[in-house]
Amino acid sequence: MSCNIIKFHFLLFLKLSLVSFNKSTIMKQYLFVLSFLASSFLYSQSDTSLLNHYNDYYKQMKTQGDVQGVINALTHLSILSPDQARKDTLAFLYMNEGKYIQAINTIGIDQKENDSDMAVKVKARSLQMLNQIDRSVEHYEELFRRNPNSLVAYELADLKIQLDDLLGATKHITFGIANSKSDVMRAFYESQSQYQVPMKAAFIYLKGLVRFKENKSLNIDAAIEIMDEALAIAPNFNLAKISKDALLSQKINQ
Repeated sequence: MSCNIIKFHFLLFLKLSLVSFNKSTIMKQYLFVLSFLASSFLYSQSDTSLLNHYNDYYKQMKTQGDVQGVINALTHLSILSPDQARKDTLAFLYMNEGKYIQAINTIGIDQKENDSDMAVKVKARSLQMLNQIDRSVEHYEELFRRNPNSLVAYELADLKIQLDDLLGATKHITFGIANSKSDVMRAFYESQSQYQVPMKAAFIYLKGLVRFKENKSLNIDAAIEIMDEALAIAPNFNLAKISKDALLSQKINQ
C-alpha cells in the first residue's frame, strides 16, 4: 500500500469531517479504517526491512563460515517468509551440526511425496542417529528408490541387520558389492581417529555379519573367512579386525 493511498484516505476523511461533522459514528468508523490502513502500511514496510536485514545477515554469516549464525538467519527468514526449500536447508544444517532432534522438529518425520532429496536424507539420517531404526529405513528406502547407489545401500544393509531382516540386508549387500567403485570410500569412527575403507570391503564386512547371524553356532568359521576377505582389501579396517577377533574368541569358548 503506497503513501498516496494513505494520503487519499486522509484527505477524504477531512472532507467528510467538514461536511458531516455531526455524524460521529461514521467518522469513528472511518478513522478506525484509516488507522488500520496506516498500521498495515507501516507493518509491511517493517516486514520488508526485516527481510532485507536477515538476507544480508545470512549472506554475511555464510561469508564468515559461522554455521550458528546461518542457522539463526534462516530461522528468522523462515518465520518472516515461509519457504520449504529454506526449511530443508535449515534442517540439513542442524543435522550436520549433530542436532538431530532440532532437524526433525524443523521438517517432521513423516514421508511426503513432494519431499526434496535433501529432506528425505535429513529424515533418514536424523532418525538413524536417534535410534528410530524402523522410521529411518523407510526414508532410506525412498532415497534408494530415487537414486540407487552403494552409499545408501550400505546404510540400508546395516540397519536391516540390526532389525534382523537378513534377507533384506543381503539384497542390499549384493547390490553394493556389484556396484562399488574403487574410488568410493566409507568412513568409520569406532577407533580414536576416523579412517576410510573401500565400499566393497565395507559390504563384505556386512556379509560376514549376516553369515554369522544366520547361524551363530555353525557359521563362525565362514564368517571369519569373510572378514579375512574384507581385511585383504582394506588391512586398516579396524572394525572388521575387531569383529574377527570376537568371532575367534567365541570359537575358542564353544
